Amino acid sequence: MGFWEGKNILITGGAGFLGSAIVGQLQKRGVEREQLSIPRSRDLDLRKWENCQKAVEGKDIVIHLAAKVGGIGFNQKYPADLFFDNAIMGIQVIEAARQAGVGKCVVLGTVCAYPKFTPVPFREENLWNGYPEETNAPYGLAKKMLLVQCQAYRQQYGFNAIYLLPVNLYDPRDNFNPESSHVIPALIKKFTDAVRTKEKVVEVWGTGSASRKFLYVDDAARAIVLATERYNKPDPVNIGAGNEIRIKDLVEIIARYTGFAGEIFWDTTRPDGQPRRGLDVSRAEREFGFRAEVPFEEGLKRTIEWYQQTLGTGEPDHC
Repeated sequence: MGFWEGKNILITGGAGFLGSAIVGQLQKRGVEREQLSIPRSRDLDLRKWENCQKAVEGKDIVIHLAAKVGGIGFNQKYPADLFFDNAIMGIQVIEAARQAGVGKCVVLGTVCAYPKFTPVPFREENLWNGYPEETNAPYGLAKKMLLVQCQAYRQQYGFNAIYLLPVNLYDPRDNFNPESSHVIPALIKKFTDAVRTKEKVVEVWGTGSASRKFLYVDDAARAIVLATERYNKPDPVNIGAGNEIRIKDLVEIIARYTGFAGEIFWDTTRPDGQPRRGLDVSRAEREFGFRAEVPFEEGLKRTIEWYQQTLGTGEPDHC
């Protein structure tokens, strides 16, 4: 096992779709289930200081994934919750880990922390060159402050905290709830439901002109595990893939793969979000040898097939 042998590991958010993928990667490396602590939010609310203290007690490594997240609509509806919950959880987990003498703290940031008009591909040195896109700024800035905390704690206390910036993630275990899902699961649900209910029109937000890069969650999990093993510097590191796709093209691909042959209506009164979003991932390859492996359309097919065979069966969920 090498690096992981004998280490007790806390993964906040470890039961989510990224966390469960990280658990899978660790098990491949020989990590035993007994070494892992994966608290559920319903049992341990990390917005409360005493719960953060309890969570980190006796741990050698903390991987902080827990977050409140959602798509554009969710960000517009709950900006205060997204700011407060993400800031308070992260700040307290990092401070509790420092006080408890945790050997390494791995903190997950967000691509939403980048300025709205960052040149593509986003490079880590551009992170502070402007204000984030307005619809996700409260979330992005809350997570961005955790980078400040990690760097400050390293400087003052010698605390080994690293900060990773993942691009948009997706895979079959994603959140398909239309109230809070991100773009790929939201679109898969919309088009799958439309095919089953024989709807002729599917409405999509924005103009379709914005572009995104996406990373299959197993690749993201592998990157985080590699960074935990090999990276010990204060500089943030982008985690992503090389593809960039316009939302219009993404919608057309998902429509085709789900078998939808009707009309796509673009509601241009709705926001597009950040105009372009894609990461320069050369630092991750250089520092800890990460390169994405799952081709985008292959991962997308897997996700669509899984949804159609599981959550896409029975009556549509319109809650």
